[in-house]
Amino acid sequence: MFSPFLPYVGMVVTLVVCGLAFLRGGPPERVGAGLVLGVALIGQAIDLILPDAHEQVAHLCNDAFLAVGFLLVALRYGSLWLGGSMMLQAVQFSLHAFYLVATKPHDRFFAVVNNANTAGIIACILAGTLVAWRHHKKSIVPVLGASGASAH
Repeated sequence: MFSPFLPYVGMVVTLVVCGLAFLRGGPPERVGAGLVLGVALIGQAIDLILPDAHEQVAHLCNDAFLAVGFLLVALRYGSLWLGGSMMLQAVQFSLHAFYLVATKPHDRFFAVVNNANTAGIIACILAGTLVAWRHHKKSIVPVLGASGASAH
């Protein structure tokens, strides 16, 4: 049973999590969120601009771009959430490649795996952002009496 508002819920959740990553995350979370937003925008453009015959190849290339982006960020920062995102993106890439090679039309299984992978990647970014935010809050030490004056 397909609900027409579910894609919009997914977009809102993606925007909220990526916005939180930009505001409260560290550099790897910001780059990861930027990659996800960029790939989402490119995916929307692919669906709107390209003819159906070329959409699958373009989406496969888009997935490859995100996988390479996560790999580069993981090589630079090496955080746990990036490992999870990379593994999920590998599943996503494999899914698109299988459907392309098998010349199968997208079905319910494709939609479920595609959406579960996307939700997993967003959850990984959220987890990384929350950890970075918590780490940042702990590193801020309140400075009371820093001027050296004694409080008598």
